[in-house]
Amino acid sequence: MVSPTLPTHHRALQLQSIGHFQVANLPTPKAGHGSAVVKIEAAGILSYHREIYDGTRNYSFPTPIVGGYSAIGRIANLGPDATLLKIGQLVYVDCVIHARDDSEYIFLSAIHDSAREGSRKLMRDVWRDGTFAEYARMPLENCIPLNEARLCGGLGFSVEDLMYMGYLMVPFGGLRDIRLEPGETIVIGPATGGYGGAAVQVAIAMGARVIAIGRNEEKLAKVREHVLAGSPNASIETAVITGDEAADTATLRAFGTIDAILDLTPPSASKSTHLRSAMGALRRNGRVSMMGFVDNPMVPWEFVARNHSLKGKLMYERDDIVQFVKLLESGLFPKGERFVQTRKFQLEDWTAAFDVAAKHTGIGKHVVFTF
Repeated sequence: MVSPTLPTHHRALQLQSIGHFQVANLPTPKAGHGSAVVKIEAAGILSYHREIYDGTRNYSFPTPIVGGYSAIGRIANLGPDATLLKIGQLVYVDCVIHARDDSEYIFLSAIHDSAREGSRKLMRDVWRDGTFAEYARMPLENCIPLNEARLCGGLGFSVEDLMYMGYLMVPFGGLRDIRLEPGETIVIGPATGGYGGAAVQVAIAMGARVIAIGRNEEKLAKVREHVLAGSPNASIETAVITGDEAADTATLRAFGTIDAILDLTPPSASKSTHLRSAMGALRRNGRVSMMGFVDNPMVPWEFVARNHSLKGKLMYERDDIVQFVKLLESGLFPKGERFVQTRKFQLEDWTAAFDVAAKHTGIGKHVVFTF
């Protein structure tokens, strides 16, 4: 198919300098070797996007920059070396960009240049802008084909709801990394945040028994309620963590054999003892995926004596995305509000969008820009 003529300019939410956004009319990018231009239909908004761009999180990236992270859209223009992608095809646009000549260099599009020279160069000079725009240029390998007929036709997902996979993909990378098997029991914590709640949904879809842990009993009850509303036969239990390491270990041991743990601790909770408690209840030869930031995750002699495996995992790999799309297309997730409650905004309403994104968090909740 011949590429349609792209408009000369398009609208984009551009950060001029830290804390200063504007909807700008920018030249529309064109695809070259190794790239595609995607007409964005739904761009995900993170709960902490405002903190990224107002300097609160002190992330490193160049300015001016078009904001964003992952998105869903249609291929609008292709480089000459594209072999799989087709014009008009619906794709998931992944924000994790890898250097092609050195796997050490990885960064998050329009979020963080990883503060390493190779990644800084790529973000500054090649893949500068994100997906808060009508059109975005991205690497070919970051555009993952979606079976639109199956997902939107047969299963009835909207494009906006499908964008929730931006949250679901992160824990899937950790769960797949430790080879979670159907029927196994996994502790997920903290389970009440955006990524923790998404992890519970993914583990249930993978056929696991989930023990969701956290400090807020009411929020844990909502996690369980949301899962059971969409999957009445799901095996999910909850446990309140008190901070008493021995007591919390005893609480988790009462659930019986625990095969694996997925940790998603935010930096603000790095001193928490919940991972040590969970590892104290983990069976011999159990596995742990550590995707969070715990300063003191285990008791060393127990870790060695019980043959535990602890694996760090940053996000996911491209193969994980491809496999997750297959899981999504298989129909193992519920639909509608039993899957996700999506709030939608136009670019011009970016202030309200960031405000809502900061509050509309937890299992089955996300916010998008639509075009």
